[in-house]
Amino acid sequence: MIDPRAVLAKFRARFDSAAAVYRAPGRVNLIGEHTDYNGGFVLPAAIGFSCWVAIAPRDDRKLVVYSENFDETHEVSLDALSPRTPKRWVDYPAGVAWALEQAGFRLRGANLYIVGEVPLGAGLSSSAAIDVATGYALLATSRYPIDRTRLALLCQRAENEFVGARTGIMDQFVSCHGRAGHALLLDCRSLDFRVLPLPPEMKLIICNTMVRHELGASEYNTRRSECEEAVRRLGEVLPGIRALRDVTLSQLQQHRQRLSDVLFKRSRHVITENDRVCKTADALGQGYAPSLGPLLAESHRSLREDYQVSCGELDTMVEIASRQPGVYGARMTGGGFGGCTINLVRAADALEFQRRVSAEYAAATGRKPDIYICEASEGAEAAVVPAQDVPSVSL
Repeated sequence: MIDPRAVLAKFRARFDSAAAVYRAPGRVNLIGEHTDYNGGFVLPAAIGFSCWVAIAPRDDRKLVVYSENFDETHEVSLDALSPRTPKRWVDYPAGVAWALEQAGFRLRGANLYIVGEVPLGAGLSSSAAIDVATGYALLATSRYPIDRTRLALLCQRAENEFVGARTGIMDQFVSCHGRAGHALLLDCRSLDFRVLPLPPEMKLIICNTMVRHELGASEYNTRRSECEEAVRRLGEVLPGIRALRDVTLSQLQQHRQRLSDVLFKRSRHVITENDRVCKTADALGQGYAPSLGPLLAESHRSLREDYQVSCGELDTMVEIASRQPGVYGARMTGGGFGGCTINLVRAADALEFQRRVSAEYAAATGRKPDIYICEASEGAEAAVVPAQDVPSVSL
């Protein structure tokens, strides 16, 4: 985990001033994939990988943004923000500033030092972490109170309209509202949510297939368009539906002839996945971990066969993980086309699980995976660092 004192020291070395530092976490989704932009239910948890933003105000209306991960600096005028192509990493913080300004927040110019520890392209929402950390930092520096739900919605707007990735609300929401030791059952339409304690004897283990996924790529947006088209066609006989969340499985089967085979499969995944989310939440609420396995397995099968967002490496990782001792359940997580799996594992077996899965996956694919033993973490927050604890560094 990144030490915020080191981030502050690096900011001081680069910008020659003191700063405040803020963090926002990535997330892992236990179940409920591709349901968020269909107005459905999801069950994510914030994880202990974060994006960190050190920030200090400027006297002009300019953002000077340095990324440690990319070792690049960009200058952005708050008075001339607009989407551009091709896309760059700076479009994420710039897009958040744009969304905040569009919502009526008059921001101060600022120097920002950004460093992220969420693995890029792994499906753990590195983009939402940078969005939320930047938004939190800009609002705090401009002395606006933080409304976490509104911040999440504006960060989603930045991704949708400025960056061009048609993401749902889940990633930004859990990055804002995450709770240590808990998952969030979120209704993506109403934004009502409740926190569910995770069993203390269970670890969240994320297995990175090392196959890079691009959430903003055309396939993700295609899936969303397919769902919208299914709603349009079903709406001709089911007046009043707004999203696939409003359609029952029996209604889908009754009107199957109105959909192509592809649209039927996409719809069936979303409808059945919403049901699996609710059943998983019930099992967690009752503290009954053994019932989770079949739900996660069916979720992965549906994502592989109906939504068609898995890949060979993800399927191999799930198959290897599912046969290990102490595993309650395993499935792909995130947008798909690579990235990670989520594995619910008995804590006593976690280290052995990590060792065995790493070896078996490498033997099967030739790729050495990264495997993270995680706990659910807190959402976005300011880091409190006494001034005397900030070391000096040279860049």
